[in-house]
Amino acid sequence: MRIWMRRFLAFLAALIPLAFAAMPKSADWRSASREPVGLAPSADTVREAIVQVYAARTFGWRGRFAVHSWIAVKPAGGQWRVYEVIGWRKYRGLPPLVVHARAPDARWFGAVPDVLAERRGDEASEMITRIDAAASDYPYADSYVMWPGPNSNSFVAHVLRAVPDLDCDLPPTAIGKDFLTHCLVGRAPSGTGFQVSLWGVLGLLVGAREGIELNILGLVFGIDPGDGVIKLPLLGRIRLTEA
Repeated sequence: MRIWMRRFLAFLAALIPLAFAAMPKSADWRSASREPVGLAPSADTVREAIVQVYAARTFGWRGRFAVHSWIAVKPAGGQWRVYEVIGWRKYRGLPPLVVHARAPDARWFGAVPDVLAERRGDEASEMITRIDAAASDYPYADSYVMWPGPNSNSFVAHVLRAVPDLDCDLPPTAIGKDFLTHCLVGRAPSGTGFQVSLWGVLGLLVGAREGIELNILGLVFGIDPGDGVIKLPLLGRIRLTEA
């Protein structure tokens, strides 16, 4: 066991400089861009219902390790609203879970977001109702713990389990996604498998969408044969085959 632990720590030590080299230096959070990047259509020109799931690297040193994720919805003929958990709100005495009308594809304090999943039309309209119900049912709406959760990624994973037809695979850098809200055994966020998790600190996930993921101290190692990728802490998804 001690040999295995030494090898594990040596592997992590090798990953850290790679991740730091790949990440840009952080600006001051007050001047960091929150501008939209063009991934969400304008609600004024696109009338159909849309659901999008986003993730972007968190601000500052934490961005070397983790992403912040959120869910954006636009009802048919309506405007965008975003569901997310924001840690600093807790520190200011506000509920961390917020539903607000911000730009769905805004940079997260400088970091460009990725769209992890998208649905449109009648399918999206039906999902929006369930997303809103799942957000209302989130048991940690007044709580926030950066590690191992519950945090922003724990919330998004909770909603995805309630709306598995979104078929969304949260990245391995979504630390907190494995913090199960009601039990130690549950459905994978994509709805295509199951996972066991000890409060987000140690766990195993097996799913057709996610592949196989091992969570050790909140760091996820995995392989997704279907997409031909490996999953590593800090670095995220690394494709081994051509798309």
